[in-house]
Amino acid sequence: MTDLSTPRPVAAASRRRLFKGVSAAKGALGSTIVALWPYLWPADRADLKMRVMATSVLLFLAKFATMAVPFIFKWATDALAHIPDGQHDADFAWLLAAPVLLTVAYGFSRIVMAGITQLRDGIFAAVALHAVRKLALETFEHMHALSLRFHLERKTGGLTRVLERAREGIETIVRMLVLQLAPTIVEMVLVLVVLMFAFDWRYVAVVAATVALYTWFTYAASEWRIAIRRDMNESDTEANTKAVDSLLNYETVKYFGAEQWEGARYDKSVARYEKATVRTFTSLAWLNAGQAVIFTVGLTITMVMAAFDVRAGRQSLGAFVMINAMMIQLYQPLNFLGMIYREIKQAIVDIEAMFGVLARDPEIEDAPGAAALQVSGGTVRFEDVRFAYDPDREILKGVSFEVPAGRTVAIVGPSGAGKSTISRLLFRFYDVTGGRITIDGQDIREVTQDSLRAAIGMVPQDTVLFNDTIAYNIRYGRAGASDAEVVEAARLAQIDAFIQATPKGYKTEVGERGLKLSGGEKQRVAIARTILKAPPILVLDEATSALDSHTEREIQDALDGVSRGRTTLVIAHRLSTVINADEILVLSQGRVAERGTHAELLTRGGLYAALWQRQRDADDARQKLLAASDSPVPGEPEPGTPDERLVAHHEEPSTAA
Repeated sequence: MTDLSTPRPVAAASRRRLFKGVSAAKGALGSTIVALWPYLWPADRADLKMRVMATSVLLFLAKFATMAVPFIFKWATDALAHIPDGQHDADFAWLLAAPVLLTVAYGFSRIVMAGITQLRDGIFAAVALHAVRKLALETFEHMHALSLRFHLERKTGGLTRVLERAREGIETIVRMLVLQLAPTIVEMVLVLVVLMFAFDWRYVAVVAATVALYTWFTYAASEWRIAIRRDMNESDTEANTKAVDSLLNYETVKYFGAEQWEGARYDKSVARYEKATVRTFTSLAWLNAGQAVIFTVGLTITMVMAAFDVRAGRQSLGAFVMINAMMIQLYQPLNFLGMIYREIKQAIVDIEAMFGVLARDPEIEDAPGAAALQVSGGTVRFEDVRFAYDPDREILKGVSFEVPAGRTVAIVGPSGAGKSTISRLLFRFYDVTGGRITIDGQDIREVTQDSLRAAIGMVPQDTVLFNDTIAYNIRYGRAGASDAEVVEAARLAQIDAFIQATPKGYKTEVGERGLKLSGGEKQRVAIARTILKAPPILVLDEATSALDSHTEREIQDALDGVSRGRTTLVIAHRLSTVINADEILVLSQGRVAERGTHAELLTRGGLYAALWQRQRDADDARQKLLAASDSPVPGEPEPGTPDERLVAHHEEPSTAA
């Protein structure tokens, strides 16, 4: 199997510099060819190089066969013209044999021409598709290598359209350059040579002028159409982004009865795309009409010249037929020339965005010579850490604390205090702007990102699952895990009973982003895959804040089990989940305002005590409301089997991919 693995950092950096040059030279064919050449002539694939060379040989053979067709047509016509009228008896059988044989030769030469052309295209297909595949893979991997900031600033629907259009654009450019442009240039040169020897310089001058005028008009019209095409692409991306965004938020749309709003919003984008597309087709019609006029004028002039030469006896009747056949035959590559230029220019526009993505440097990269993280105990230390998403607004202002190996430290505080930023910095989604973060004394900026993230497990507040089976999502914690290990992880996460109750068990599809599961089930799946990963360091980022109190207690029991014996950093909104932590840090306005155990912080009567009392008051009010009402409070579990809704849901036909 071909190795398409991620290139070495040095090679990747070199490629990014190349793509930056291509991105800067917008629409430049030469720089685009330079960027694509390593994929058409891969250094590590001798078999593909052989295919490229075979394609080149077949290209010339096909064009020589093409040039033979008009000559054979001429000879057949002249042979027929020399048969006297009414003389078709046996005495003239030899005269009839020549045009018949030439006609057969004419048909055979066309078959050879078509056969060689198709063989050439088939041999080169593997080269073209390998280039498409490798570039698409590099773009996909590079998107994953880019920072969280990049993905927060972009829309997923727009990125998928960039990748889709770029893949199509690369295929178009590769196919057009090798299978269309090169043969067209060869054929035009051969036609001019044939005209010079079979006719005279006047025919060469007319044909050369026709080709030059045709090429100039094609270039000018295509440049005009590029701006129209770019606008069409932007409107297409916008429409696709709005559609994806709306469908991902299906429930929100239903909550607010906003179907008409979303429809109008989508229709506005599609209307822009419609208008741009109409302009694209209209401009294409003008381009085709102009090309047809230019070529027809050139064809007419050459045929008039041939007619005069036949009348004057300088050429045979077959020459008149030959010039017509040759010009008609030239029209196909000429028409391809126009189409080739249009398609290549449009394809370059399509892949501009991809080159822009490939040219972008990842915000977070491994340091040169970075070693793998060595975890002996798992002590995490923040030393005077400062960080700002925006230089004008600092989020963390000198935060220092330590999570000893095997202990649990909780971070609490009001919204916007910087709690979740701490987990992002620990995973190195961003680099600190001041201070440092260490694990067992090793600065996380000096170790590889892969080894760092392999050592840390995460249970986030909002667990987003892949649109696949429950087993797939649990096994995401460790790809090589056996079925028995997956089941054991689910049991420890207290979700095995639920899975076994569903009709398809571990093969149950969870739907887009896991929407077929409740919040509690999704959190249990997240816990199960973290158990399967078995990391020495665990981060719980408000893992129960979005759940009702009954489910919260169950999830908390599972979290307590998975964090036992591990270095655990808990980022909490509900203070009741962290009362047993070895130390609690109270974050306020980017600084550690208080620290201590639950009892110590309550005794001080500071910010933590105020937050605790506020949550206690809210819980008391909720309990009073529950006691005074016969119906369950919204958010609390209803009586009966909690999994009945999910079992029923999974019995419906699945629409998951």
